[in-house]
Amino acid sequence: MSEERQRLFCFGYGYTADYLGHALQNEEQGWTIGGTTRDEERQRDLLSRRIRARIFDDEHPIVDPETLFNRFTHLLISVPPNADGDVIFNQYAEEISKLKNLKWIGYLSSTGVYGDREGGSVDENSETRPSSARGSKRYLAEKQWLSLHQKFGLPVHIFRLAGIYGPGRSALDSVRAGIARRIDKPGHKFNRMQVEDIVQVLRASFANPNPGAIYNLADDCPASSTDVITYACTLLKQPLPPIVSYDEANLAPITLSFYNDNKHVRNDKIKTDLGVKLKYPDYKSGLEACLAAEQYAAQENEKDVLKTAS
Repeated sequence: MSEERQRLFCFGYGYTADYLGHALQNEEQGWTIGGTTRDEERQRDLLSRRIRARIFDDEHPIVDPETLFNRFTHLLISVPPNADGDVIFNQYAEEISKLKNLKWIGYLSSTGVYGDREGGSVDENSETRPSSARGSKRYLAEKQWLSLHQKFGLPVHIFRLAGIYGPGRSALDSVRAGIARRIDKPGHKFNRMQVEDIVQVLRASFANPNPGAIYNLADDCPASSTDVITYACTLLKQPLPPIVSYDEANLAPITLSFYNDNKHVRNDKIKTDLGVKLKYPDYKSGLEACLAAEQYAAQENEKDVLKTAS
């Protein structure tokens, strides 16, 4: 293996990390990709795709973490925090602080650290004042990772993600499943970002590292959930579900917490500092791309079935 080869390890090889890994493997020079999962079936699937997957959870810690981490040049943390902050930091900060090969560390946080702004806008210089337990945990985890930059000069970057959606994980899926709801809360808007644009931002940061930097990841068009569901129904030629008043919706606690925050997350910094031009600046273009990708995947799967049958 060439010493110049780039090597990425992802704690929490989930939806976003998988899109990132796929994009990096398709680069001309290629990357070595590794990561963790809790599920043995998922591990087998990742290994079949040349992802060096390891089982990791409370009962399966990383054996000899310093040796493992030293094999990689880039480290992405994409696991949810707990009451004590980030679980990876709390277990492996000492080993990570000693690494010499790391060119980049990224922590995937949440725009929930800003709390509720009653529809006002926030950027990376805005005060962090989380209004939910989930946001408070994310903010604690951010501070933990940034401490490694402050104390040891490690190349830590924080990415505050809005709602993530993409093929197989969008309003299209809830409409198809018959569980979509149009909830009316006047003046309330959600921020979101299509997964391909999240990957674009992370790769731009790889190319232009700025240790200690914080970036907001959201598209240009915060919108109500009702507008998004309506457009998903239009694309799928499905009837619109009835509009339900927010006060009568009887939302689950986790969903209710999302509706408690209302803000416009500004994304100027990823454009000015990283040169990012969003592929999907609004939910309409993003959903259209999701539908096209899903239709293409279905066609390819049908071809494979026919080939196997013949």
